[in-house]
Amino acid sequence: MASSPALLMRLVASAYSVAEKAGVIVRRVMESKELGIVEKSGADDLQTLADRLVQKSICASLAGRFPRVTIIGEEDLPDEAVEEDLIERDQAEEILEKTCPPEYSCLKEEELVVWVDPLDGTKEYTEGLLDHVTVLIGIAHGGKAIAGVINQPFYNYQKGPGAALGRTLWGVLGLGAFGFQLQEVPDGHRIITTTRSHSNKVVTDCVQAMEPHDVIRVGGAGNKIVQLVEGKASAYVFASPGCKKWDTCAPEAILQAVGGTLTDIHGKAYCYDAGVAHMNSAGVLATLRDHQYYLSRVPESVRKVLN
Repeated sequence: MASSPALLMRLVASAYSVAEKAGVIVRRVMESKELGIVEKSGADDLQTLADRLVQKSICASLAGRFPRVTIIGEEDLPDEAVEEDLIERDQAEEILEKTCPPEYSCLKEEELVVWVDPLDGTKEYTEGLLDHVTVLIGIAHGGKAIAGVINQPFYNYQKGPGAALGRTLWGVLGLGAFGFQLQEVPDGHRIITTTRSHSNKVVTDCVQAMEPHDVIRVGGAGNKIVQLVEGKASAYVFASPGCKKWDTCAPEAILQAVGGTLTDIHGKAYCYDAGVAHMNSAGVLATLRDHQYYLSRVPESVRKVLN
């Protein structure tokens, strides 16, 4: 008789299914035109009804099946009963059928931490920049991002009415990443993707020090990592605090699963243990290839500011 799938694969399979449900919720809220926007710390830090419903859906769905896994969500929500229609019990069969990398085959629930960003790119969501929006579920073990799921609720939306919307990318270290076609920018081209709405002189100085041929300014950490793995950008540069662990855990796992790297601006890896500070206080540098080159271009003045 075949053995049952390893815990990690079951958790990823559940995360995939609930991320797909999250995409439906995000689209439904947008269609209703009742976004339920509230400001958290200011006009650039928003929360919508979609943020709240998706976080409840993801956290309750995963906690119901994996009660000893630590789950950390972006939104500070009251502890209350979750509506039954928000619970997702399915698991993606195609993930359950894959073999877990041996180094993760015997993990226990209490060793895992799940970082949830229910709506990455909320500001862009409220402004109708729908291709910037993602749902992020990252899984960490021993402080390291080892698996991730990214749902793009509005993938294909620019094709107009009738287009099938949404897709889900996922990856596990040692297994690979799926749901997209891996591509690289042409040799010799340096295309930097960076923040759209949180820029300042330090951010701009760091980007320009990379001597880019082009700069793309978009919202959402998840969206920027998708740009890297699809060959639209060669580096994601954000020389500022602002990103949090739930912004980078899932994207980092997918990026690393295809050979890429995500560090702070000094080249140090972020830790995703349950007790760490949520802020990525030393910025983000992510690349699919040539990480050392981009790291070497970070100005000393920028390093000092983000020390």
